[in-house]
Amino acid sequence: MEMGFSLSMDNFKNMSVKIKTVAKQLPKYSRSTAEIIPFLDAWLVGQDERFIRKVKKIFEGAAVDKRYSIMDPIEVFTKTSFEERNDIYVREVIDLGEKVLEKALKKANWNPKDLDYIITVSCTGIMIPSLDAYLINKMKLRQDIVRLPVTEMGCAAGISGIIYAKNFLQANPGKRAAVIAVESPTATFQLDDFSMANIVSAAIFGDGAACVLLSSHEDDKGPEILAEEMYHFYDNIHMMGFKLTNSGLQMVLDIEVPETIASHFPTIIHPFLEKSKLKIENIDHLIFHPGGKKIVQTVEALFSGLGKNIDDTKEVLRLYGNMSSATVLYVLEQIMDNQPKEGEKGLMLSFGPGFSAQRVLLQF
Repeated sequence: MEMGFSLSMDNFKNMSVKIKTVAKQLPKYSRSTAEIIPFLDAWLVGQDERFIRKVKKIFEGAAVDKRYSIMDPIEVFTKTSFEERNDIYVREVIDLGEKVLEKALKKANWNPKDLDYIITVSCTGIMIPSLDAYLINKMKLRQDIVRLPVTEMGCAAGISGIIYAKNFLQANPGKRAAVIAVESPTATFQLDDFSMANIVSAAIFGDGAACVLLSSHEDDKGPEILAEEMYHFYDNIHMMGFKLTNSGLQMVLDIEVPETIASHFPTIIHPFLEKSKLKIENIDHLIFHPGGKKIVQTVEALFSGLGKNIDDTKEVLRLYGNMSSATVLYVLEQIMDNQPKEGEKGLMLSFGPGFSAQRVLLQF
């Protein structure tokens, strides 16, 4: 009996899932906040002066220095149909997806055919077949690769992809997976919508792509995923999302999001860590999705009360803005590039439509 137990435990150990590497890819266009202000002047012609000042203040106070985009800002602020914008989204998402996957594979010294599982993540446009099908064809991935497109989960979905990959890999030792998140919130900007949700989202969001490679192969090294969990907020479906309109995807963003996160925060963090016999004091690196200035300030205050900082999260928001599902992966890359000490722990955390939170516990 004892021998059987130790054997199964050894097998379980060999089934540990590690993050091999993370890579990012930025779109070709970018503008600093100062460079965007003249576009706002042209867009807001005829609006009340006080309203114009308020909009500029939102952009200048968003804690975002620069935003990247798949379209030139002139195109973003030009009236186009949903079809035209979505065509640009499809074309550019395929290009970014291919580039970021190639970059990650090169970083890991893997071949395209080493992948057993491909997960693509995006919520800022519509494409059928999904991005993974295009990547299988373009990069000649294996013909029996398992594919999973993750859509309609918003900012939380970068971590969702990691959770799905971890479960697949844990059930299948010796396998490798890619999670590719490609987002273009600028493709969803509504020119005729002067609501605060549209303005705030334009101020905080940018476009970007990231790829995480994961493995249950015993020869592959990297931070190990110790635990993962989702958490769903009841009765908060209205908080965040997109409404599909004739002119495209219209942002839904409730002003109460930071307060809602704060009210659930202890329930999201502490029981999850306790299941691994840990406390927040045992966490060395916080890998938090930078949803926007107010959410970051709210979470920073909550974490600083526990003696922790989210400086990497703030830096990613400043450099790139909120790139929806891809953003938390930029924070992960930044922390991994700083080469954490062996044995240190990391907590990944993101929030998204539903309303829901996703958590992953890492050991470096």
